Amino acid sequence: MSVAVIYGSAMGNTEGAANTIASKLGISDVLNIADIDAAKINSYDKLICGTSTWGSGDLQDDWDGFDFSGLSLSGKTVAVFGMGDSESYSDTFCGGMGKLAENLKNAGANLVGEVSTDGYTFESSDAVVGGKFVGLALDNDNQEDQTEARIDAWIEQIRSYFA
Repeated sequence: MSVAVIYGSAMGNTEGAANTIASKLGISDVLNIADIDAAKINSYDKLICGTSTWGSGDLQDDWDGFDFSGLSLSGKTVAVFGMGDSESYSDTFCGGMGKLAENLKNAGANLVGEVSTDGYTFESSDAVVGGKFVGLALDNDNQEDQTEARIDAWIEQIRSYFA
């Protein structure tokens, strides 16, 4: 079984979270979306994908420019995580993660790793479906002191899917 953590990061926060998640799960393949294509992603059995959110809930630039039409993820297990700013962008918090999850689901992915919105302060988010985040929401701008604990709790939740 091959597993990769794939991220898009402009300021380094998402890359840092990707490396932490990969390390805690024992995953050696940590890839920047800017350096790979759909064929590379399709070669993995399972994926953990992360993005930061820009502007009004947009995907990080490298994910935004990615051609999702080449993805074939039918039957593959995928978890997502995202970085956002819950104070400055309270109305679009982690919206990029919502867009990423939607694109991956449209490519056939079986999404796992929903997270409760409890403990987060924001107005609205495209990453919330059925009252939960579609994946792990992180806010290094305002709640960096909670990042490690949130990653650890999420890892325990998704570990069985990626072991």
